[in-house]
Parts: sequence; structure tokens; C-alpha cells
Amino acid sequence: MTSPAPLPSRLIGVTDRIPPSLSLLRGPSQGAVRLPLRLAWSGLTEFDVADARQRLTLYRTLMDCGQLDDIVRYVNAALFRRDWPRIRRLTARRVVAVWERRLPELTA
Repeated sequence: MTSPAPLPSRLIGVTDRIPPSLSLLRGPSQGAVRLPLRLAWSGLTEFDVADARQRLTLYRTLMDCGQLDDIVRYVNAALFRRDWPRIRRLTARRVVAVWERRLPELTA
């Protein structure tokens, strides 16, 4: 009996999903964001951007599952930068490291 193949790393292709600059992030600063089912298949599908907890869940979902176009469309640059210290504590270190290498302004 052979052992099952290991699961692929969640870091595969992550760099390609991160915008080259925070200035490209065009998400709303208020109101609701409704994610398509391909991104929010379990739990909340609509997030109130004004609610910090919902926004953090939204942004972490997008970091984990979103493609570049999704991240640019739904993430607000100013809110993401402001929330980064909390996102950083709640997200896997390896994912955080990739984001900070790609967007060094997050650590400034």
C-alpha cells in the first residue's frame, strides 16, 4: 500500500496573486462586498467593510483563495495597510513573508 501524495503547498503561485504595488488595490472603503462562491464557499459570502472583524476575514480569505484580479477588486489599499499588523498576526508566517517581500511598504 502506498501512502497518499502530499497536499500541494498553499504557497504555489502566491507571488503571482499579489499585486506589485498597494496602489493597485481598488476595493471599497465602505459598504458590503459579496464574494463569488468560488471564493466564499463556506461561511460568510458578504462582508461589511466597515466592520473590522468582517474586513479581516474578507482580506484573509482573499489572501488564501483569491486571484490577483480578486485582490485588486475587493481589497482597499488604505484599509489593508492599516489592518496589516492584525492580518500579520492571524496569517501563516510563510504567507506573510511572501506578501512582505512583494510589498515591502507593508512593513514600513
